[in-house]
Amino acid sequence: MEIQGIAVKDFHELKVWQKAHHLTLAVYQITATFPREELYGLTSQLRRSSASIPANLAEGCGRNGDAEFARFCSIAMGSASELEYHLLLAKDLKLVKPKDHAELSQRAIELKRMLTALLHYAESRTMPHECTLAAPVGRSTRIGAA
Repeated sequence: MEIQGIAVKDFHELKVWQKAHHLTLAVYQITATFPREELYGLTSQLRRSSASIPANLAEGCGRNGDAEFARFCSIAMGSASELEYHLLLAKDLKLVKPKDHAELSQRAIELKRMLTALLHYAESRTMPHECTLAAPVGRSTRIGAA
């Protein structure tokens, strides 16, 4: 896969993967406080859906061609939507504080926006630069004016 004239096979270089990975770490941290009886229920669902996002991006980078990459971006998008719902359920069950829910949900929505842009790129081969590669060390990695 090539973004802005740079061949990208290393998923670590994608900003969307980096953000998805950090969101997964946050989900693991917050679910560590869930009751033990939720270990195989909501805890597992939250962890699996969040980890699926960066995992599918990594797998897509390891495949050949934009069509396969787009398919894995689409799967990651579905996982991000699933994560959004599970976060809402956790909040409604009072397992997650409203403030934590708002922050994690906002991060999931940002990922969905970035995945949408990446999916459009993979399908059309035109990609806005702010959603592609990670900024060099010392530069901001914020996207757009959100």
